[in-house]
Amino acid sequence: MKPYIPPPDKAITHRALLLAAIADGNTRVDNPSLCEDTLATAACLKKLGVGISASKNRLLVKGLGLGGLKKPTGTLNAGASGTTLRLLSGLLAGQDFDSAITGEDSLLKRPMSRVAAPLELMGAKIRLSGGRAPIYISGSALKGAAHRLTVPSAQIKSAILLAALYAQGATSITGRFRTRDHTERLLKHLGARISAAGLTIYLKPGRLKAKEIRVPGDLSSAAPFMAAACLLEGFRLTIKNVGLNPGRTGLVKILKAMGAKISVRKTHYAPEPAGDLTVLSSRLKGIRIRPGEVPAMVDELPLLALLAARASGTTVINGIGELKLKESDRIRATLALFMSLGLKAGAGKDSLVIKGPQTIAGGRAVDTFNDHRIAMTAAVGAILAAKPVKIKNPGCVKKSYPAFFKDFKKIFH
Repeated sequence: MKPYIPPPDKAITHRALLLAAIADGNTRVDNPSLCEDTLATAACLKKLGVGISASKNRLLVKGLGLGGLKKPTGTLNAGASGTTLRLLSGLLAGQDFDSAITGEDSLLKRPMSRVAAPLELMGAKIRLSGGRAPIYISGSALKGAAHRLTVPSAQIKSAILLAALYAQGATSITGRFRTRDHTERLLKHLGARISAAGLTIYLKPGRLKAKEIRVPGDLSSAAPFMAAACLLEGFRLTIKNVGLNPGRTGLVKILKAMGAKISVRKTHYAPEPAGDLTVLSSRLKGIRIRPGEVPAMVDELPLLALLAARASGTTVINGIGELKLKESDRIRATLALFMSLGLKAGAGKDSLVIKGPQTIAGGRAVDTFNDHRIAMTAAVGAILAAKPVKIKNPGCVKKSYPAFFKDFKKIFH
């Protein structure tokens, strides 16, 4: 079987575009993700005066330097991208002009006070709409601050780091758990004065210097292929050039703990580690997952729940509260998916309990709740179901992976 090559990582692409926009010089971003979310970020940056051009499999970003962004005409639109909205809030908090950011669909229902509060601690002037978007930002001078994050969110951390580049004095961020560090790696790659000790990050303001950035494959997009390969009898799949950031490989580690046969070969190390994964059909066993393990696989938790349903014994997933605040309430959406597939799971205040092995019955239509992660999990369930499964609104995968169903069918036809 030919190896599977996942699409480029959208989380890294977002950050590459934003940091390249305020760097000195032109940055070439090779292998960028081009999906609804990243295109929303690019569109917002263009309205701020940033030149972005595409050729073949790369983007060229004409950096304006720290003070070069222009006041936009009208409101910036983040689309349905939470990453765009939150990170732009940090970037715009320290500008000398006023701006406004809105969004679409479920993004307008997601809480934004959790990102506004730490920015306000630095002197940002932010007005929300009932705690949500649209977000109105008044140009203001920022000062460095010491932040202690109670929410394990890489997006909030990244928004603070972007604002800190414009602050007077140093900024520190201490988290409860480790989260993906794409922003920190890219900042260091572009010459920022950033360091870390334990769970604390330190950043001193300063200019960034343009430098080529190569984006690896998206591990979250590859996760459904990895899950299906584990569950299909006699299957073997090699996944090429996928990102192996330690803040993103939680599903790989948990699957290994459940008995999955997965081998990892690292091929690239800077600014992001990447490599190849080989996944073999495996007999899985249930385990207990701690809250501190969740941030490294938060996007893959619906998939993990499905894998747990096929494993022998009981799996307990603790610390899942953040799932309520995604494109859908993913706890409710996962339970609804289970019901449609004929599976059972118990939900506590902050946990899921799944007893296996269970048979996937199928035979019913599955609601995706307009959530790309639920649609991808449903696709894995469908190929294992005893009866056909119809997936409603499969087009929601355009948010992150427009060719998902085409690629999935090609591998698991």
